[in-house]
Formats: sequence, C-alpha cells, structure tokens
Amino acid sequence: MSKPLYVLGTGLSHNGSAVLLKDGVVCVGIEKERITRIKHDGGNDTDAIQYCLDAEGITLADIDLVVQTANFEIPDRERFQGKRLFTESENPPLVSISHHLAHAYSAVGTCHFEECVVMVIDGCGSPYQQCTDSSEGFFSPENLNQLSQDQLWCEKDSFYQFDGQKLTPLLKDFSPVERNLGNGLKLPTTTHSIGGFYAAISHYVFGNMDDVGKLMGLAPYGKAGVIEQEAFEFTKGSLLVRTDWQQYLKMPSTGYVFFKEHFQYYADLAFWAQKQVEKAVRWCFEDRLKRFPHKNVCYGGGVALNAVANTFLLDEGILENFYIEPAAGDNGLALGCAYYGWLEILKNQKVKHTENTCFGKSYSKEEIAAALAGTPKTWSIQHMEKDDLLAFVAKKLALGKTIGWFQDECEFGPRALGHRSILAHPGIRGLGDHINANIKFREDFRPFAPAVLPELAATYFRSGRKSPYMILVDQTKEEYMEQLQNVTHVNGTARVQTVDAHWNELFYKLIQKFHQETGIGVLLNTSFNKKGMPIVETPQQAIELFEESALDILVLNHTMIQKG
Repeated sequence: MSKPLYVLGTGLSHNGSAVLLKDGVVCVGIEKERITRIKHDGGNDTDAIQYCLDAEGITLADIDLVVQTANFEIPDRERFQGKRLFTESENPPLVSISHHLAHAYSAVGTCHFEECVVMVIDGCGSPYQQCTDSSEGFFSPENLNQLSQDQLWCEKDSFYQFDGQKLTPLLKDFSPVERNLGNGLKLPTTTHSIGGFYAAISHYVFGNMDDVGKLMGLAPYGKAGVIEQEAFEFTKGSLLVRTDWQQYLKMPSTGYVFFKEHFQYYADLAFWAQKQVEKAVRWCFEDRLKRFPHKNVCYGGGVALNAVANTFLLDEGILENFYIEPAAGDNGLALGCAYYGWLEILKNQKVKHTENTCFGKSYSKEEIAAALAGTPKTWSIQHMEKDDLLAFVAKKLALGKTIGWFQDECEFGPRALGHRSILAHPGIRGLGDHINANIKFREDFRPFAPAVLPELAATYFRSGRKSPYMILVDQTKEEYMEQLQNVTHVNGTARVQTVDAHWNELFYKLIQKFHQETGIGVLLNTSFNKKGMPIVETPQQAIELFEESALDILVLNHTMIQKG
C-alpha cells in the first residue's frame, strides 16, 4: 500500500486555523481559538498544526507539502509570533500564497461545481506587492504600481474563474488602508471595503470589535430614517466608501449600559448599515457577472457570512447557482491553502467534497469518562444506546429542558451545526430569553437558529431553500410564528439550518424524534459557548460550561448527564 499524500494548509491571520488533506480529502481541521480558548486567535500556528498531526496520528515528517497565508506579511518558516514547528528542518517544503487566493481556493475546493466563478469580498486582504495572483486579470486602480509605493494598498474584492483545476484572477479591486476615521469609527481594514465599513459601524455601535456579526442580529430591531445618505458609491468599476454620512455619527457607544440606554438609535443605525451592505454586495456581483457571465458562482471572504445579504442576492435573482463557503471568514484560509497545494502545486485532480464541515477529532468513551471523573457526586451520569438517547432527549426538549449537545467531531467554521450545540424547544415562551441570560450570558437581542428537517423546510418557511450551513435567512410563515417564536427574529425572518441526514445523521434523527413527540420538525440551535468564548471543543470544556450555566442536561456522545 502506498503512503498517503498529505497537504497541510495553515492560516496565520486572525481566526487562525490548520487543515490537513489526505489524498485530496479533508481528514482533520481546527480553528486555533478552539484550542487556546481565545476568541479570534491567530498568529503562531503551532497549536493548530499539532492538533491536526495528533488527530491523524502522524508527525511533521509525514507531510508532503505545507501552504500558508497571512495578511500583511509573509510568515517566516522558523518564527511567526513565536517558534514554529518547521524550525528544525527544511522539510516539508513551505509555500506562501496571498489572502484572497486562499479564500477563493477554500470555496472551489469544497463546492460541487465542476466549473465556476468565485467572488471574494472581505475587510482586507494582502498588500498588492505580496499578491501571488497578480500575473493575470484586470487590477483596479490601474496605476497600483505607482500608488503602492507611497501607501499600503490591499485587496478588498477579487473575482476569479475556476476551470475545474486552476483558479485564474479576472478582476481584483484594491484600496488604501486607513485605521481611524474619527467620530468613534475605527476601521482596521481597507478604506473602501464593504467589510471595513461594516466593522466600523459595529465598533461604533457596540464599542468593541468582538463580534461584527452582532450587527446583523441587531438590524431587525431597527427602522429606516436615522441616516438618509448612501454609504457607498460606484465609479469606474470600483466600489468606494463615501464620507458624508459620517457627520451624523456623533454618539459612539461607550459600553453595553450606554448601548441599552440608546438601543433604538443603534438598532436603526444597524438597519441602515445592513441595507447599505446589501446594495453594495449586489452591485459587486452584478458588475462582475455582467463582465464575466457564469451560471455557477462561489463566494468567500468575511462578507460572505452576512446571511441576510446572501439571501437578498438569491431573492433578487442576481445569481443562478450559488455556493457560499461555510467557513468564509479567515478561519477558512487554511482550507484554501491546503486545496491550493493539492490542485495547483501538486497538480492533482479535485476530489469531490462530501459537504460535511465537521473536521475536528472525536473523543472516546474513555476520554469522556476521564473528564467526568471530578464532577459533583450529585450528578446523574448514564451511558445510553443511540435510540434510547434520542428518545430521552426528545422528550426532555418537548418539556422545555435545555440541552448541551456534544457529538463527535467539532464543526469547522463559525456556526454550530449539531455537533457542538445548545438545543431547546423553538416555541415555549421565554425560553430564548432564558438561554441568552442564564446559559449564553449574552445580549437579549441575539437570535437563535431553527434547525429543521429539509423535507419540512417549505412547510415552515417561505422559500424552503436548502441551507445546511446556517448561512441564509428565510421568512417564517405567519401560521408558524408562535410555534417558532424563539427562532424567529422580530421582523419575521430566521437564519435557517436544513439538517443534512447524510453527514449530520444523529442530529437529523433527533429532530425526527422531536417531531414525533411534539408535531414540530424544528429545534432551536445555538452554539455551545458563552459570550466572548469560542465554541467548546473538548468534553472538559463542555462540562465546565454545563456546571457554570443553567443548562439542564449535557449529552457527551452517548453519555447523558443531569444535575442532582
């Protein structure tokens, strides 16, 4: 038997990660924050790479190729914010690629298209001088060579074509970097990027940069009229951020108490910002597809995590066949690096991806037992067979109990999809507020997702679209508003997860059992974490949050734990 071919991808931006391909298939991948427990952790990649090696049971000597990317620099082989694993040897070979190229390969490596175009939109990519995909395509502005001598110009959106083997840049738009706009607006990205605009508004509204995605959850509480000006303008094929609207932002948040006192003002601002982003994203797609038409479109980069804007593109008929990379943010860079190595460097054929996004390692019954060894003696701990476990949990959910649901490999990306989830009844009044206040310890406006059986999606939601990665929204039908009150936003929308029975079998069967028990084919699903912390990775971390919070039941694979 021949030795497997291993390609390691490593992302050293914020939201750092490592991914290992075995003969062209993802065998393990992890985000660094899951290990270090520091939200959005990046930089040095030793912890993430070692996790992958240990999970696969190999050493660095077994790796055939490493591909890396960062943001503003090309990481040194030996040190990058600390010593790296490659210090002692010239093998394996190490290749560096630029930021947007890694985003794009992350999308084409996991998509189901044989050929497609790829859009990448984020806050900030690589500087022009460090782009490894600059030999082909159109670049904007045209005099980048001259401009970049005096100021840092970085990628803000890129458009590519994929022929099934090779990715070719068609158009790349750059912007200068500007870090402080005044008026409480901080923009740690490019001046004219959609991601930069959204991050700046998020910082203004919440007083921090902890979770830009919160702005999307706040927007449904807002209404039009707080600002009339447009945030963007489009000229010569390039999107620019205007400045005249900034004069109306005179009350930056100083913290959560201040935010709550002026909640409606900030909600209205979030509503305006979300609408502006939808317009800007639409323009980018319309312009690029008019120049380079294609029926199959992939999408990556941090802005692709805006589920509302994604749905807007589909509802408006801008796109025909659309694939959004589930780990579209910088956590997906390692995935793109690995696929670049497999396809472009090693010239191997693409292996069809299974659509599964759960790349972490599994924890054995013995490891779970060891983690439970020091827990309170009053706890009830019971190992259950699968059918008994599903029936038991479904009954408890029907009664309004909250469940910490920990199963097999962790998800790769920002969404908990049924492997590291907190689950609850979608329709019991007050249960959502209880989870936010006493389990997640977060703001009361933060939403939850409905996890639904795909065959029932059109029953509960207006479009009933396939959405296995919780990256699109839908409209809850009027007749199910009360039944789904805990998973429906104030504007009637919901960020739906259609649970795939092929790669998410146990979660699918749990919803089936709940459906049999209650007549409702939907569960409330939210990530197994608390505010400010990454999603739990290990049984020990799950146990700690269970003990600290008001969770009623913890399920660790087939082990069921209740507090005494």
